[in-house]
Amino acid sequence: MRIALVSFAAVATLAAAAPAMANEARVETRGGVIWNNSDTEATAGIAAGYDYDLGDKLFVGVQGSADKILTGGTRVSWGAGGRVGMKLTPATKAYALADWESKNTRYGNSAVGVGGGIQQDVGSRYYVKAEYQHLLVGDNTPDADRGVVGVGVKF
Repeated sequence: MRIALVSFAAVATLAAAAPAMANEARVETRGGVIWNNSDTEATAGIAAGYDYDLGDKLFVGVQGSADKILTGGTRVSWGAGGRVGMKLTPATKAYALADWESKNTRYGNSAVGVGGGIQQDVGSRYYVKAEYQHLLVGDNTPDADRGVVGVGVKF
């Protein structure tokens, strides 16, 4: 049930973005750690997205991603979702995010991730970011948490 509710919230966020004015496309690389009750592993990935302005202070965005847990027996987890946030300064964005992610092991389950982050511009085209996400896995599989830092470029 909670996965369905979070998925609905992500779709609603994406739908709200449709009539907005275009702001910027972005691509990034990121790395960090993922953990649950028993394991902690390194993770690395890439993402691409598009943010839409909702006035001077607010924005919404869509994003696709590919992440890999850096250990044997795992595979690339593909993700699709969105984020909504505010511009704290012209160069700083704080946001909440939600996405769906495919399973990262042959026998695992897909997940819905919810969390937040902060993105700081470095010059006019580049940025750095930090994110935290709680992964709601379901089907009696333990939930997980992920923290990543990333660097990216805006278009």
